[in-house]
Amino acid sequence: MNGKLRKLAGAVALAALAIGSVQAKEGGDQYPNGAETWLAGAVPPPGNYFLNYFGYYSGDLVDGSGKKVAGAGVDAWFNAFRFVQTTEHKILGGNWGWHVIVPVVHQDVNLGFGGKSKLGLGDITINPFILSWHTKNWHWAAALDINLPTGAYKSGDPRTSIGANYWSVEPIFAFTYMGDTGWEVSAKFMYNIKSKNKDFRQPLAFSDPKATYESGDEFHMDYLVGKRFGPWAVGLSGYYLKQTTNDKVNGQTIGATPFWSEGRKGEVFAIGPTVSYTTKGGVHFTGQWNRETSAENRFEGDKFILKLIMPL
Repeated sequence: MNGKLRKLAGAVALAALAIGSVQAKEGGDQYPNGAETWLAGAVPPPGNYFLNYFGYYSGDLVDGSGKKVAGAGVDAWFNAFRFVQTTEHKILGGNWGWHVIVPVVHQDVNLGFGGKSKLGLGDITINPFILSWHTKNWHWAAALDINLPTGAYKSGDPRTSIGANYWSVEPIFAFTYMGDTGWEVSAKFMYNIKSKNKDFRQPLAFSDPKATYESGDEFHMDYLVGKRFGPWAVGLSGYYLKQTTNDKVNGQTIGATPFWSEGRKGEVFAIGPTVSYTTKGGVHFTGQWNRETSAENRFEGDKFILKLIMPL
C-alpha cells in the first residue's frame, strides 16, 4: 500500500472510532455533551415534565496530535424528547424520580471516500434512579443513566451508523448553586462505562470477520457560570471530556500509528455563550453555542443547542 492509500485508510479508521461524537445521546457519545448547563443539579419538584433538546453540530476529525484529518468531517442535526417524573417518595432524604430520553438524529458524514447521510432513531436513555435534594441556595442530584443500543448500526460503515451498538451505564452527580444576588454555578459530572461491540469491522471491510471492539470509558462534565436578571439570564457554559481507558480490539490495546497514540484516547474541551429565559408559568428556555478546542482522536467543531423545559 502506498503512502497516500495508507493515509486514507488511517483517516477512515480513525473516523470510524470518533463518529459517535456527533450523536444526540448520553455517551461514545451517547450523550450530547453540553446539554445540561443551567439548573444542572436542580431537579424540578414533584410532578411530570417534558424537555426537548434541539441541536446542530459541525466538526472536523482530528488525530492524536490535534491535527485535522483531511477530508473527514460531519454535520448533524438532532432532536431529543425527554420525559421526567419526580415523585414525593423519599430515599435518603431525597426525592426519587426517573426519566427516559428518545433521540432522533440526521447525520451527514464524509470520511474522505465519499459522504453519506442517515436519518433515524438514536440510542435511547433510561434512568430508573434519580435522587434530588434542595436547600435555600444549593441543589444537587445523583442518578444512573442506562444507554440502550437502539440506534441504527451497520458493521463496516460508520457513515450510516447512528447508534453506538453497545450498552453503557453512567453514574451521575450534579449540583447547582443559586446565589441571592442572581449568580448561578452549575455542573454535571458523569462517568461512562461501556460494554463491547461484537459486530465491529474496519470501514468498508464488509467481507472481513467481525471483531470485538471495546471503546474506552470516559469522564465528562457540563458546566455553567451565569447571572440572572429577572426572567433573563446570561453566562458561559461548556463541557470537558477525557477518555480514561484504552480502546481495544479482541482484548488487545490498539497500538500507536502516525495518526493516533496508543489506545486512541479521546479528549475535548468546549466553551461558549449561553442565554436563558423563564416564563411566569415556569416554562424554561435556553440557548447556547459551544466551540470545541484541544480535541484529540475525535471530532472538533461547533455545537448549538436549544432546550425547552415544560411542566405537564
